[in-house]
Amino acid sequence: MKLNRSLVGWMFYDFANSAFTTIIVTVVYSVYFINSVVGGAPGYGEMLWGRAIGISMTMVALTAPILGAVADFSRAKKRMLFLNCYLTVIFTALLYFVHPGQVFLGMLFFIIANFGFNSANVFYDAFLPEICKPEDIGKVSGFGWSLGYVGGLLSLLVALVLVKINVRYVFPAVALHFFAFSLFTFFWLKEFKRPSKRSNYFRIALHRIKFSLKNIAKQPQLLRYIISYFIYNDGITTVIVFASIYGIERFGMTTMQMITYFILAQFTSIIGAAVFGWLTDKTNVKLSLSISLLIWIGVVIWAFFCGSAKEYYSVGLVAGLAIGSSQANSRTMLSMLTPKNRQAEFFGFYTLTGRLSSIIGPMLYGWIAHKTGDIRYSILSLILFFVLGWIVLQSVRLKEGIVQSGNIEGA
Repeated sequence: MKLNRSLVGWMFYDFANSAFTTIIVTVVYSVYFINSVVGGAPGYGEMLWGRAIGISMTMVALTAPILGAVADFSRAKKRMLFLNCYLTVIFTALLYFVHPGQVFLGMLFFIIANFGFNSANVFYDAFLPEICKPEDIGKVSGFGWSLGYVGGLLSLLVALVLVKINVRYVFPAVALHFFAFSLFTFFWLKEFKRPSKRSNYFRIALHRIKFSLKNIAKQPQLLRYIISYFIYNDGITTVIVFASIYGIERFGMTTMQMITYFILAQFTSIIGAAVFGWLTDKTNVKLSLSISLLIWIGVVIWAFFCGSAKEYYSVGLVAGLAIGSSQANSRTMLSMLTPKNRQAEFFGFYTLTGRLSSIIGPMLYGWIAHKTGDIRYSILSLILFFVLGWIVLQSVRLKEGIVQSGNIEGA
């Protein structure tokens, strides 16, 4: 694989947008929204936060196939990436104006920002098969992911300083980070200029979903893996969304302590991706991913019984290993089970599955927290996603699936 400006520009978008996921979704705004904006009875803020995540991801899931059709059948892919990126930047900056008690405004601005963030990723992902060869998709995607961890780390360090002054300063700072580093993408990433087709994008979207489902049905091992991913990814998404909230609500940790917590977790995520990548090469990706999910189950049980903030730091370090390894191995396994000449199609379906699986877990977590008033039961509910995901994963016959993908490729 040879790096060029277009590839580097594409990877820099991961560096840019990671600040939004890390700071807004996970560490700072989520806590600010629940404790300062909502307040009130235990579990009520968690319920509203879960609904905000669920609403925004439902909007993304409904529009993603249409946006994907626009990305593939028009010359506006880069323009649409700009628009959705800047939609996120603007509404992330507007979070500065959300004050305590302004619940509707706090939810509305976040829902629009999160919708823009995930919609932009549809166009971002669509560039991947254009800028590199099919055999390099996994590598390029992995490099982008690694650069994203570095971007998340930088944003955490900046937030650590700003939160001492005023927590609301963090939000426009994230918007500035996103805007500034996305410029590398917009200046360097080249779009393949294909003839524009005036088409019914809704009809194309429905046709593509049917086509993908038809092809996946021909590959039962890939289908089993997609189902497994749908289930366990719901658990991973919910952990990302609520980990900081859990530490603050359960152990009285401060926002600064949670930022430090996630700085440490970034390092173990990088280690997890590297170590389990090595394990994948030495054994196989199914075994490596299975071990990652067992670690997740252990993390959830440990978090339930965890008795102090100090101990929760240890939980976070192990969770970092699990998230780094499971995310990297998930993409690797998909790549192995997918025909090389149809990677773009299946990566698009994989992305859609990930969006759909981000709806149930956060809403269930928030609902349980509100009904019981005890977030420990919410965290315990995540075992269901990891256990069921692990069980379905064991039914995947990896070697048979690889052969199936080769047969379809050669057909």
